[in-house]
Amino acid sequence: MSPLKKQLLIITVLLAAVMELIDTTIVNVALSHMSGNLGATIEDATWVITSYAIANVIIIPLTSFLTTNLGRRNYYIGSIILFIVCSFMCGSATDIWTLVFFRFLQGIGGGALLSVSQAVIFELFPKEKQGIAGAIFGVGVFIGPTIGPTLGGFITENYSWPLIFYINIPIGILAVTSCYFLLTEPLIKAKVHAVDWTGIVLLAIGIGSLQTVLERGQTEDWFATGYITFLTVTSILAIAGFILWELHVEHPVVNLRVFKSKTLSVAAILTFITGIGMFTSIFLTPVIAQRLLGFTPTQTGLLLLPGAIIAILGLIVSGKLIQYGVSPLIIIIAGFLCFIFFNWSMFGMNLDTSANTITRNLVFRALGMAFLTVPLTVLAVSSLQPRDIPQGAALNNMMRQLGGSFGISIINTYSARRIASHRTDLISHITNSNPLTIDRINAYTAYFQHKGIGLQDAKLKAMEVIDLAVVKQSTLLSYKDAYFLIGLLFAITLPLLLFVMRGPKIAPPKVAIADH
Repeated sequence: MSPLKKQLLIITVLLAAVMELIDTTIVNVALSHMSGNLGATIEDATWVITSYAIANVIIIPLTSFLTTNLGRRNYYIGSIILFIVCSFMCGSATDIWTLVFFRFLQGIGGGALLSVSQAVIFELFPKEKQGIAGAIFGVGVFIGPTIGPTLGGFITENYSWPLIFYINIPIGILAVTSCYFLLTEPLIKAKVHAVDWTGIVLLAIGIGSLQTVLERGQTEDWFATGYITFLTVTSILAIAGFILWELHVEHPVVNLRVFKSKTLSVAAILTFITGIGMFTSIFLTPVIAQRLLGFTPTQTGLLLLPGAIIAILGLIVSGKLIQYGVSPLIIIIAGFLCFIFFNWSMFGMNLDTSANTITRNLVFRALGMAFLTVPLTVLAVSSLQPRDIPQGAALNNMMRQLGGSFGISIINTYSARRIASHRTDLISHITNSNPLTIDRINAYTAYFQHKGIGLQDAKLKAMEVIDLAVVKQSTLLSYKDAYFLIGLLFAITLPLLLFVMRGPKIAPPKVAIADH
């Protein structure tokens, strides 16, 4: 393949991966518009997010199997076509459950766009430049979820929510056309075996049930809801059955035996924690900026922009460092320290924190992602045999997605409980014997009387203002606790690297990574 065709193919598959990742978060800020337009509750509308996440997590570990049995070119192009057709159907939906159904199918198509795009990019670079390949792919992994809410907010504010789906159509058509002429089969092909239908069914039921519980648990008050309890039991039984089956069947759909590699196991745990940090920070920071600090979606997006630019540079640097022989372990440590510092800095914020301060904090979050994306991929597959690298890389990708789901679920539950705790604590200080409370109520009462409101109504409004202040402050304190918890997770996980410090020298993955 000529250099020009290689560049065009890299741009094509990277664009497809970014498109898929943007769609994981682009609908987040449009849910209220969707629910109002389609006559649904906001709780029902959140299934638009949940269904896509469930489909993604189910299909990612199956990517290696589907690529082998269907052919990489057929599977990839077919997935893009499914993605753009379902994008059109999502934008055209006239009721919420039609939208949810096609959103799930869109997620099935999108699952291939992540893993296969990574495979193609790695294949197009020689062994000594695999770090650069990882950096290029890392740009998409980082940029997609970051700009998704900003792009969704801009489109929703200035146009209409169906456009967030329709914009995928021209991009998808370009990707299909380019891949039809440029994409080939992998250099090393795996043998085609009989389809492990039992494994596929158990995986779909187990992961699908687990993802639903994680996405909907807090909204449905966890085990107070019957179907959450049922799906929890179902997920435990199905995942346990899946693990036992895959470890004993001769040709498993997901080869879990690769986790015998201590290096892959450690990398998978670190990637899981990275997924928690990556997705929860994108979830928490916009919520604080818009709900507590009064920023618009566009202003919130601008907070993330400097970090995104620096992250691209950081990804290139980390790739170059690996290329020059720097151990991925050193870069991973630097990435974890950046994430710890970011969460510690956000833990110290208050309602007067400036946009510049948040932007500066987000730079450390961006550097953390930049220093973790490439080295963790390299670490994950460094000790695997060439035939096992595709499966190891796919499982590592799945761990990032699961980490995000677990993280957001944990943070939603944790922050909700901390809000109640902080509210109780703050209210205990609002008493008739507290001179500060009396002065504040009197000041608000006088203000409302000055506006022409009667004394009794003015006192009621003064208490409403006090209550709103308590709600706002307790919410902020709960989110600060969430940042502290995430930082603590990073700190207590970092020593796991000691288990792989004494292993053989970690080299960039061989080109066989292209199979996954």
